[in-house]
Amino acid sequence: MTGCLRQYIQYFCGITVLLVACWSCSSKKKYAETNLIYQRQVEQIAEEIKSIPTNPTVKKLPDSASLLPDPRLEGQREEAEWVGTINFNMRRPNFIILHHTAQDSVQQTFRTFTLAHTEASAHYVIGKDGKIYQMLNDYLRAWHAGSGKWQGITDLNSISLGIELDNNGKAPYPDVQIQSLCTLLDSLCTNYKIPRANIIGHGDVSPSRKIDPDINFPWRKLAERGFGLWYDEQLFQAPPTFNPMDGLLILGYDIKRPDAAILAFKRHFLPEYPLDITWTDHALAVLYNLYLKCRDR
Repeated sequence: MTGCLRQYIQYFCGITVLLVACWSCSSKKKYAETNLIYQRQVEQIAEEIKSIPTNPTVKKLPDSASLLPDPRLEGQREEAEWVGTINFNMRRPNFIILHHTAQDSVQQTFRTFTLAHTEASAHYVIGKDGKIYQMLNDYLRAWHAGSGKWQGITDLNSISLGIELDNNGKAPYPDVQIQSLCTLLDSLCTNYKIPRANIIGHGDVSPSRKIDPDINFPWRKLAERGFGLWYDEQLFQAPPTFNPMDGLLILGYDIKRPDAAILAFKRHFLPEYPLDITWTDHALAVLYNLYLKCRDR
């Protein structure tokens, strides 16, 4: 193992231990048991990262120039050799997905995320009072996006951070909560160089299953702070040849179920028409404006 690789592993393990220690010290005793489980799982991941895998054996293949298998190679295997590169770092997230908890308190959400059978989690939870709780290291993969799809990407959990807003799905979002969200978004986008247009909702990536953060969420206010995509005040009529489904696809929506994609778009950008799947001139102008922004970036 090279000196650089050994130093990186020691650094990663040191950071991991520090993060676990900070989390354990700051958490309430009621979560001591699940915090311990978290610590064990993180330590196991750290061990897997720093270990050099046993060289696997791979089955020999015939010459690529031949379309017929070579019977002389049948049953023969070749050992793959481990050569540790020194040019690497941690994977980083590239999207942020916003959710509402659909529960009545952060305590209910903590319970949901600390029960194994729920198989659900997020990186952050923001309370109605604006308090931010971190539940998972940013580099680890939370289970928050499910079977969502965006811009053709089907494993969003692997490239995104999940933020849950304490909201039952019906109430308005308090200003203090949105202020804390903007503060957190600014930090995350800066730290990981996440494009600010890559802040989307759970309902955007799972239009057939989810609606959160739903029509009460202030997407426009967020965009005025520089987070997420929004349309311009001055709109131009979409050309007659413009296909709205192409527009939704360019934005990132999964259009396999067209009506669900249209409703997801309207919940986000036209919340005054959340249940209307028809395309008015105004709706088409909004979509066309956003389509141009995404096409040209």
